[in-house]
Amino acid sequence: MVDLVETIDESGKRLSPVLPEGMKNYLIDIDGTVGEDIPNESPERMEAAEVFPDALATINRWYDGGHIITFFSARTEEHRELTERWLGRHGFAYHHLLMGKPRGGNYHWIDNHIVRATRFNSKFTDLVRRSVEIEVFDDE
Repeated sequence: MVDLVETIDESGKRLSPVLPEGMKNYLIDIDGTVGEDIPNESPERMEAAEVFPDALATINRWYDGGHIITFFSARTEEHRELTERWLGRHGFAYHHLLMGKPRGGNYHWIDNHIVRATRFNSKFTDLVRRSVEIEVFDDE
């Protein structure tokens, strides 16, 4: 799919590879973000969930632009097949579907790679740059 770029530290040790410059690895929630918010306790509603047209258009544009699209849902493996059908029926282009995201929100992702988090509010658009206050490790 994507040729990752090898990285080496100052002592010559191989590190985890990275994406080519300009390419993004989008990790996108489903319920309440690209479609109607449906809890796992109501799986009978998942198949008919409303899709957010602006999310569909934006995600497919990112996919067509060469970015990696991975849906990351709190839905369980039990919901995988119907989730794949729903994504396909609505025409979402994507590379991966990860199930079992922790529920409850208030995520604090800690990683050795660059992580950018964007909270979905009401409109799915291309991303814009803004300066905001964030929490970081005191490692200076």
